[in-house]
Amino acid sequence: MPLYPLFADLRDRHVLVVGGGDVAVRKTAMLLKAGARVTVGAPTLVPELREWLQLERIAWRAGTYQPEWIDGAWLVIAATRSRPLNARIAVDGHARQRLVNVVDDASLSSFQIPAVIDRSPLLVAISSGGVAPLLARRLRNRIESLLDPALGSLLQLAQRYRSRIRARYNDLVARQRFYDWLHDGPVHASLRAAHPVQAEQQLLAALARRKEAQISGTVVLVGAGPGDPGLLTLRALRALSEADVILHDALISAPILDLARRDAQRIAVGKRGGALHTPQATIHALLLEHARAGKRVVRLKGGDPFVFGRGGEELAFLREHGIAYEVVPGITAALACAAYSGIPLTHRDHAQSVRLVTAHCQQSFNTLDWSDLARERQTLAIYMGVSQLDELTLQLLAHGRAADTPFALIENGSLPQQRTLAGTLGGLPTLAARHAISAPALLILGEVAAQANAAHWYGELLGEPARRVAAPRALADAA
Repeated sequence: MPLYPLFADLRDRHVLVVGGGDVAVRKTAMLLKAGARVTVGAPTLVPELREWLQLERIAWRAGTYQPEWIDGAWLVIAATRSRPLNARIAVDGHARQRLVNVVDDASLSSFQIPAVIDRSPLLVAISSGGVAPLLARRLRNRIESLLDPALGSLLQLAQRYRSRIRARYNDLVARQRFYDWLHDGPVHASLRAAHPVQAEQQLLAALARRKEAQISGTVVLVGAGPGDPGLLTLRALRALSEADVILHDALISAPILDLARRDAQRIAVGKRGGALHTPQATIHALLLEHARAGKRVVRLKGGDPFVFGRGGEELAFLREHGIAYEVVPGITAALACAAYSGIPLTHRDHAQSVRLVTAHCQQSFNTLDWSDLARERQTLAIYMGVSQLDELTLQLLAHGRAADTPFALIENGSLPQQRTLAGTLGGLPTLAARHAISAPALLILGEVAAQANAAHWYGELLGEPARRVAAPRALADAA
């Protein structure tokens, strides 16, 4: 172990930063956040440091470096642009038995400043020993995505009641079970939902009970987006990493499931026309069974749970049965398919509104106001309509939509096998059949769809004639 890890309490302790530039700003900001009394030594200061000086947040030693500046400092940071000067500061500091950090020079430093994840009072520090600080920062970003922002509030709450928790649970094993409940149960969930008063009340109620608090099951409805794992939200990633059970739709891609906790139970509950079909009642029963067993359940749905995803039905069922829940929105197919095809859903010259429409069966067609849908200067984003393209085209044309209205039909949006078929409404069914477009596919209809011919950037572009858009130069060079 080349470095000894420690967390220094610098509150109201003197720290010297030598250097008055942008690097000194970054180091000083972190020290001020830790409550240190910072003195900056430099001939001149950049504007941000001058502002802090005027606000009396820092002190300033004006002029060229002098060894006596180090006297009284607990830590010294050399942040000048001169390596000989930084080396001299390091020698002087080490001679006075001070810990010295020379920015970007591990060989001269006696301590390293790690990449930090701040969920105060929880701190996670990552160090490469000065060998590869940029890699340490990348690791910090990856780990930070897995740590719930509410953890800081949870630890602050636990800190306030630590003595009462210790008094209530003398046995170490029982105390550990209580802290597990605190993290996995309703208190943490209430903090995530921005209900701090409710969280505190739940903690107090648990401490007042004679029996140990039992971990209650929860359900998180998670939108998995259109298929590209890179489009998952950070909250979705955290939910997958914490899940005991995952009930997932048929369209959830394998790379997304690979991001889940390795030992999580995965249950396919897909609904696909002409194939495997899980009744909604069965899904409800599974949610109830696993939540009542104290499990953390993720209901993983393609796109967004509340856009043609029956998320509202499942939420109503959970409410009816007293199951705690959260909802993590996802990027719905209309947004993702449009973006990956270079199509703006709204445009001040062409479309002032967007309509999200489902067309997966004849019953849904019978409820649509076709005269309203056929209006110009709006964008239609039609979900699950591949099997109904003939009827859809017929109805729109019959109710006044022009045959030369542009469309883009996006198959497997955001996935490597994405294909975008561009054309005009009059030829939609014929073109779709010619290119064997199949579900899942989303139809974008309206003037904005013409943008696909010029702005398309991902996957294959089909049309009259079919062509593939060249990758941007930067991407092509990288490849």
